[in-house]
Amino acid sequence: MTENRKEINNQIPNDLSSFWMPFSANRQFKKSPRMFVAAKDMHYISADGRLILDGTAGLWCVNAGHCRPKITKAIQQQAQELDYAPAFQMGHPKAFQLANKLADLAPADLNNVFFTNSGSESVETALKIALAYHRVRGEGSRFRLIGRERGYHGVNFGGTSVGGIMPNRKMFGTLLTGVDHIAHTHLPQKNAFSKGQPEYGAHLADELERIIALHDASTIAALIIEPVAGSTGVLIPPKNYLQRLREICTKHGILLIFDEVITGFGRLGAPFAADYFDVIPDIMITAKGLTNGVIPMGAVFVKSEIYNAFMRGDEHLIEFMHGYTYSGNPMAAATALATLETYKEEGLLTRAADLADYWQEALHSLKDAPFVIDIRNIGLIGAIELEPIKNMPTKRAFSAFIKAYENGLLIRTTGDIIALSPPLIIEKNQIDEIVDGLRKILHEVE
Repeated sequence: MTENRKEINNQIPNDLSSFWMPFSANRQFKKSPRMFVAAKDMHYISADGRLILDGTAGLWCVNAGHCRPKITKAIQQQAQELDYAPAFQMGHPKAFQLANKLADLAPADLNNVFFTNSGSESVETALKIALAYHRVRGEGSRFRLIGRERGYHGVNFGGTSVGGIMPNRKMFGTLLTGVDHIAHTHLPQKNAFSKGQPEYGAHLADELERIIALHDASTIAALIIEPVAGSTGVLIPPKNYLQRLREICTKHGILLIFDEVITGFGRLGAPFAADYFDVIPDIMITAKGLTNGVIPMGAVFVKSEIYNAFMRGDEHLIEFMHGYTYSGNPMAAATALATLETYKEEGLLTRAADLADYWQEALHSLKDAPFVIDIRNIGLIGAIELEPIKNMPTKRAFSAFIKAYENGLLIRTTGDIIALSPPLIIEKNQIDEIVDGLRKILHEVE
C-alpha cells in the first residue's frame, strides 16, 4: 500500500488555481491544501501519508465506510458490461431492479421511485412532482411551497428557495416566488444539552396553521422539511413535532415531503427517518447513502397514489415532463445495488440503534469542555455548538476543524457548530477516539 500511496502522491498537481472548490474557503485552502489520496473503511489517507479518522462519513454519505469490496467490484463489472444506456424511452435491467429493492425497503406505500443524480436534483424533482400532482388532479391553484427556517435542501433554485439558511440565499435575488417558511425548532434556552429528541417545542408545528391561515390551504402544494435538520447544525425535532405536521398536512390536503438525503439509509438506526419517527411522508427525498457516496445518484420515493395520478391519457404520451440524462445510470444503479447488499449483509441500516446510547454518552461527556454551549444527538449524528468569538463568527469552529485535521480527525463545521456523522461501521473505541480528540482540540482553540 505504501508504494501505491507514493504513486498517487506523485500525481498531486502543483497548480491548484483552476478548480473553483464548492462551499470552500478557496484562498485559505490553496495556501495550505488538505489532500486525501486514498481511503479504506474508517480512514482517509492524507497526501503526507497520515491516517485521518473519518468523523463525517465523507460528507454525510459514506455510510458503509470507504472502498468496500462488493461496491468496488460491482463498479468494475458494470463498466465492462454496460457503461451507459439512455434514460428517456429506454431502460436497462438494473434500474428496475434497484427501484424494486428500494420500494421494498421504503415505509408504507412509497412504492414508486424517480432517479436523479444528487440530493439537490432530488429536491427539485420532488417539488415539481408536488406541483404537477395537484395540477393533474384539477387543483392547479396549489402553487405555494413551504419550507422551514434553517432548512437545507440543496443548491438549485427550488431547493435554495424553500431552504432557510441565509448565507445560501442572500446572493441569488428573489429566487422562486410563492414560497414561505415556518419557524425552525432550535430553542437552546429550553432544550440545550438534550439527549435525543427535546421535550419542548412540539407547538412549533402549529406555525404551519398560521401560514395556512395567511395564504389559504387551497394555494399550498407541499411542505418540505428535513426530519433532522443536518447541514444547519443538527437540529433534532421535538417530541410529537413531526406527528403534528403530518396531521396538519393531511387535514388541509398538503403534501408532506421529507428530505432524507442525510437521514436515509441507516443514519438514525432505522432505514429511514420516516421509520424511526413513525411518520410517513407523501414524498421522500434521498441521495448520499444510496450509493455510499461513491457515484452520484438520488432517488425520490412517492406514494402509489401520486404516481397513479399521472398514469392517465393516451399511453404513447409522456406523463411527466421531467428527467435527467443520467437518471438510473447503469454505473450508479450497479453501485446502489451493491451498497444495499452491503447494508443488508452487515446489518448497517439498524446498527446505529445499537451504538446510539454509547454515542450519546460519549458526546455529552464534552459538556464541560471549553466553549461548548450545547450538544445535540440522535442515532449516529451529533453536534457540538461552540460559543462564537466576538465579531468573528465561524472562526472558532473553523480553527477546531483545522486542528482536528492536523491531529488525524475529520470533522465538519457549519457556523460555530461541529457536526459529526461517522460511517455506520464505526466501533466503540473509534467513538472514544473522536471524542477524546475533540476534547484535546477544544482545550487548544482560542
